[in-house]
Formats: sequence, C-alpha cells, structure tokens
Amino acid sequence: MLELRPSCEHGNKPLPPDSTEAMICSFECTFCRDCVALLHDVCPHCAGGFAPRPIRPARDWGHGSLLARNPAGERVVHQPVDLAGHAVLVARVGGVPPRLR
Repeated sequence: MLELRPSCEHGNKPLPPDSTEAMICSFECTFCRDCVALLHDVCPHCAGGFAPRPIRPARDWGHGSLLARNPAGERVVHQPVDLAGHAVLVARVGGVPPRLR
C-alpha cells in the first residue's frame, strides 16, 4: 500500500492525501509538480520518472479501502536536491524516456 508521504522531499510543500500536486516515482519518492518540473522529470534517487500519486478514497464504497481505515503516512522525508549535481544526472538520462530508463 502506498505510504502517501505528507510533503515534497525537495521543497517540503505540504501534500495532503487528496493533493493533485503530489507526484511519485516507482519507489514512492514524493515531490510536488513544481519540483518535478525543476528536476526535469528525473528522480534524483533512482533516475526514474514521475507519475501522479493516486488519491485514496475518503469514502467507503463498500470495500473498506478508505483513507480513515488506511491513513496516509506521517513520516516527513525532507532532503533538498543538490541541483548542480542533479544536472549531471539529467544530462546523462534526461533524453531517455522514463519507460526506457
């Protein structure tokens, strides 16, 4: 189950569970849309791309899979990206589509 981290790892912007601004890589590194653009859609940790983070339903639609029963994570991961170092990674993989990295 997705952790639904509460904030952007780079800018520390709050990303509540229903945020449409939250983006994740396949390892659940979590960034806001603005930082994903700043990072050129290259995760600084795995070099993968980003996708919109799904929103966990707030209402029980009959399966018990609602946010209240499966709450979002509270662990803040704030580790601002060294943008100069990240530029080197982007130069190496930025031209390769995420699905081919």
